[in-house]
Amino acid sequence: MYERTRVSRAKAEAEVASVRAAAYRIPTDQPESDGTLAWDSTILVVAEVEAAGTTGLGYTYAHEAVVPLIAGKLADIVKGMNALDVAAANVAMVREVRNIGATGLASAAISAVDIAMWDVKSRIVGQPLTTVLDAVHSATPIYGSGGFTSYDDERLADQLAGWVADGIPRVKLKTGREPDRDRHRLRVARKAIGDDVELFVDANGAFQPRQAADWSQVYRDEFAVSWFEEPVNSDDLRALRLVRERAPGGLDIAAGEYGWAPWLLEPMLALGAVDCLQADVTRCLGITGFLTVAGLCEAYQYDLSAHCAPQISAHACTAVRRLRHLEFFHDHVRIESQLFDGVLPPDDGALVPDRSRSGHGLTFKHADAEQFRVA
Repeated sequence: MYERTRVSRAKAEAEVASVRAAAYRIPTDQPESDGTLAWDSTILVVAEVEAAGTTGLGYTYAHEAVVPLIAGKLADIVKGMNALDVAAANVAMVREVRNIGATGLASAAISAVDIAMWDVKSRIVGQPLTTVLDAVHSATPIYGSGGFTSYDDERLADQLAGWVADGIPRVKLKTGREPDRDRHRLRVARKAIGDDVELFVDANGAFQPRQAADWSQVYRDEFAVSWFEEPVNSDDLRALRLVRERAPGGLDIAAGEYGWAPWLLEPMLALGAVDCLQADVTRCLGITGFLTVAGLCEAYQYDLSAHCAPQISAHACTAVRRLRHLEFFHDHVRIESQLFDGVLPPDDGALVPDRSRSGHGLTFKHADAEQFRVA
């Protein structure tokens, strides 16, 4: 009775008072590239929602153009709403950006605010986010991700072996930029991690369909690769399905990280274009959208793997019934460890939410981040 009364009182006092945002451009520790892009910095966009004297923190990885969209359009929509009614706020944001387009930058902006809303709700009711989300898992398995095509052999081996030394039993490297080098890079990777660690590859859409199908056989037969991510452009679902149909057994085809909304990911499942679907909580309309994708996976009987942003994904994933794992991405791991307090360290190949702290347990280091601020 006391708990219900406390929650009812909190709800009555939980009107969203303000929404603010800022963007930070953080340099990489060295130049990075994958099969189709090269970069030397990553932009973190932070959203903060205030309600009931409490601040909720959300974020996304996107362009700084997201900042005025959050601080202007989305703030006007969310302010005055009840902070405990997160789904209602998400629906309102998606509806009101119709003429902007609820994909791309708008999806990233909504995602950041949605995450902040879930955090402030959890903090208001005094519960960890994983509890508020009705977790079905106590931890989220992770795989080490990096292995950029710009790395030399020593850096590649050290990074992959480092994850294994930390107890992470699966690692991923980028392929496809220079296919003639990939056999050598895979040999370096396999030697560094040994035979008992799962090896994944990610081409970031670098291949044509038949080329990807041929490489899938090489990956599996010669290097025991078990995960082939974005072998072709993920917008070409027929090409994805062709690769999946021709790939050898034991090699899963995965895609979905650029699904800006649940309704854009459902066709991958309906067409049978992947073996495991991916979704990014900072792109697919936040935790609310991510859990909708999880429901689709359950309906279609596919596993879901979370793409990046490990410190928030770790909490969202605990509520996913058909959970495979989470991408422990080098850039985001480095940024989140540098700019957030309360980060979760790997624990026996997984991230375990801290149930002693309300919300997602993260606080943003504003002073440390200020040197990187661009908006």
